[in-house]
Amino acid sequence: MDRQWWKQAVIYQIYPKSFQDSNGDGIGDLQGIISRLDYLKELGIDALWLSPVYCSPQDDNGYDISNYQDIDPMFGNLEDMEELIKKAGSRGIRIIMDLVLNHTSDEHPWFTEARKSKDNPYHDYYVWRDGVEGTAPNRLRAAFGGSAWEWVPELGQYYFHQFSVKQPDLNWDNPKVRLEIRDMILWWMEKGVGGFRLDVIDLVAKEPDRMITADGPRLHEFIQELSRETFQKGDLVTVGEAWSANPDNAVRYSNPDGSELSMVFQFEHICLDQKKGGEKWDLAPLPFLELKRALSTWQESLYLKGWNSLFWNNHDLPRIVSRWGNDKEYRIESAKMFAILLHGMQGTPYIYQGEELGMTNVRYDMEDYRDIETLNIYRERTRAGYNEADVMESIYTKGRDNARTPMQWNHGREAGFTDGTPWIKVNPNYPEINAEAAMADENSIFHVYQKLIGLRKTHDVFVDGKYRLLMPEDPDIFAYTRTLEETTLLVICNFHDKTVPLQLPKELDREKQQLISSYMDEGQADVLKPYEARMYLIG
Repeated sequence: MDRQWWKQAVIYQIYPKSFQDSNGDGIGDLQGIISRLDYLKELGIDALWLSPVYCSPQDDNGYDISNYQDIDPMFGNLEDMEELIKKAGSRGIRIIMDLVLNHTSDEHPWFTEARKSKDNPYHDYYVWRDGVEGTAPNRLRAAFGGSAWEWVPELGQYYFHQFSVKQPDLNWDNPKVRLEIRDMILWWMEKGVGGFRLDVIDLVAKEPDRMITADGPRLHEFIQELSRETFQKGDLVTVGEAWSANPDNAVRYSNPDGSELSMVFQFEHICLDQKKGGEKWDLAPLPFLELKRALSTWQESLYLKGWNSLFWNNHDLPRIVSRWGNDKEYRIESAKMFAILLHGMQGTPYIYQGEELGMTNVRYDMEDYRDIETLNIYRERTRAGYNEADVMESIYTKGRDNARTPMQWNHGREAGFTDGTPWIKVNPNYPEINAEAAMADENSIFHVYQKLIGLRKTHDVFVDGKYRLLMPEDPDIFAYTRTLEETTLLVICNFHDKTVPLQLPKELDREKQQLISSYMDEGQADVLKPYEARMYLIG
């Protein structure tokens, strides 16, 4: 059995609530995804990662699960899920489920039982501490604001939650919890899923009494046990979300022996445009040389030792073309540049829905935002005396709803997403930026992504080539090579909105085959236009 199919795969992430509505209720659903499978096959992707579609009260847009083994009615039912797995499979597309294993919803039956009494068999499925009302066990804070401890007066105890108060943390030290998780995963594997994305997996071994939330002492023990009991029994891809990952522990997570996961999502590059010691809302310019260093470190550190995931966007991040590109004069060029820069690297690329169209951030009035994190930070910072204009600028720049606006299919009503009223407003630029227009334009961003996916499947250097950063101190150009035996892939990107001179190292000044470019013409050899990106094959 080949367990490495995911090394030349390209994975597409869908936020189901915003992808395609099939029944007019304004919420995307599984039948909507099924109706768009031919579009995804045309793009050329190998797998679909779905953000959670399980039963959920939707306090955190589905990342608060009340039943791991059923589908929330807003998305359809289990029969729809089985149909999606089958019809995607017939097109060569695997389905990757999003597993939230650090916490459940407070409406999950385990937790409703757990809070009935300290003697309930489910009580120890969660993390509890005795205490006194008004005096939390310690100063740990929840990611969405406030204390990480919630008082339950009838028990005289606090429960621990690293996210919303409605997302109590599971107690992985209890072997019964791990057995429940194992059986649930095996159940999904029986249904034919192609893999799993593991939400905040680096938090599951927390030891809150010692103020340890990420990278607890038993973390890798837990992951190895889970992998041994589940993932290694199938031909799966597994990717762990690990905000605390560094190159050293990523080698453990993605060990080629398959003892843990296929790869992790690490976020070093994503955290560069915030003030040192601050939160993501504390905006700072992107230090470009640091970006080159960070991405290159991961490329070099994991070579032959582990595996990278490659991404600019996901359901929690703003649109890259608005964040670090130019979403106005050079939207098309900068979006293509980001694609070419990333897809030439070693690892598995992830495309987030609409990225292949160059979808952009939005600037809503506050009442039009839906994300719990955004609503909380607005309340917290305005009450704390922050300037409201500054708070809104942070939300415009980094808010998660930037990624969650409906997919822009065509220039018709509500961008072709729904016949009803969408759960969140459509980006008003959909008449110009949509899939129908992109597919009809051979020079579109869509076709660059399509070609990059094809190149990865055609040339082994994309999968196995050794990375080398060129011109590390250049303030505008991100250039690198990937070399496999006699073949070299050369990627050259102007990261900024100005024309810059280009002088390559002499050993690369030889005959090249241009594979792809962000401009229609080949351009001048010694000059790069704004956001110009080129990819060459040498040898």
